[in-house]
Amino acid sequence: MPTKQTFAEVFQSRGLSRRDFLKFCSLTSVSLGLAPSMLPKVVHAMETKPRTPVIWLHGLECTCCTESFIRSSHPIVADLIMNMISLDYDDTLSAAAGHQLEEVRRKIMKEYKGQYILAVEGNVPTKDDGVYCMIGGDSFLNVVKETAADAAAVIAWGACASFGCVQNADPNPTGAQPIDKIIKDKPIVKVPGCPPIAEVMTGVITHVHTFGKLPELDRMGRPKAFYSTRIHDKCYRRAFYDAGMFVRGFDEESTRKGWCLYKMGCKGPTTYNSCSKIQWNEGTSFPIGSGHPCIGCSEPDFWDKGPFYTRLADVSFLGTDTTADKIGMVAVGAAAAGAAAHAAVTAVKKKQHDKESDK
Repeated sequence: MPTKQTFAEVFQSRGLSRRDFLKFCSLTSVSLGLAPSMLPKVVHAMETKPRTPVIWLHGLECTCCTESFIRSSHPIVADLIMNMISLDYDDTLSAAAGHQLEEVRRKIMKEYKGQYILAVEGNVPTKDDGVYCMIGGDSFLNVVKETAADAAAVIAWGACASFGCVQNADPNPTGAQPIDKIIKDKPIVKVPGCPPIAEVMTGVITHVHTFGKLPELDRMGRPKAFYSTRIHDKCYRRAFYDAGMFVRGFDEESTRKGWCLYKMGCKGPTTYNSCSKIQWNEGTSFPIGSGHPCIGCSEPDFWDKGPFYTRLADVSFLGTDTTADKIGMVAVGAAAAGAAAHAAVTAVKKKQHDKESDK
């Protein structure tokens, strides 16, 4: 089996110093949100582990995830692709095309069986035998199943691959499905967003390469490092929300003053993502910072939960920094309490019925 250079070997072959190597490891650990004590593990991984083979597939999507990915600044995509991973197949970024490129995919699957990462952008049409998305004369449905069979893990890029997005929205004429509905026997990490933040995408790949496993995930399969808190809790407009100062029209003075966009339909209170912390384009801004309400694109079925510019009727505010897991536990607790109450009422009614029967 062919071997790939380690990250340290790539640095050395380019004439870069040990200092440069350690500096990059430090920046990588910071981008992952790791404690300083984890730096030696990052260094060890970069010195000993070969670059990770990656096969990147594209299904029903608009390529916005790739557009976001190539704009990463921490680390830059050039370092990620050339040094940390081996992006051996990507039908959008590859120079080769057609049958030549498909041969590359099958070669990687054979030579790195059980070792490569399958990254999927877009969802999978299942209606009419998947005829609505064809690659090299075969359906994307078959291509995904074939490629996932010997993958070590799967990364679902964006809202399309993670939860379905607009193609999966009602009435879903192509039968489009997210990746976890198609691949059920592999570990899957979901990186939702339309598109996801560039540094979130590169951070997930860096974590997999460094530690050889998926990052810690929330109950929906998203990495907790980036999807653990609501946009609302880190939003700079939160103070206006607490003060009851809301934008009610896009042409009002309140809009120019940067008041809270909740009454304009902002989904920040129910959306888990890093937009308000990491932001976009090297930290320049994010949708709310640009004056547009959050549309909740990193949440399941967000396209069917509209309309986007209508105020949310009911939002469960459970405190600052409430995580998706806590929301889930509260929901389970409420369901359990409801079941217990129902059982109690049923028991009382049965007892009363028995007494009446005895009489």
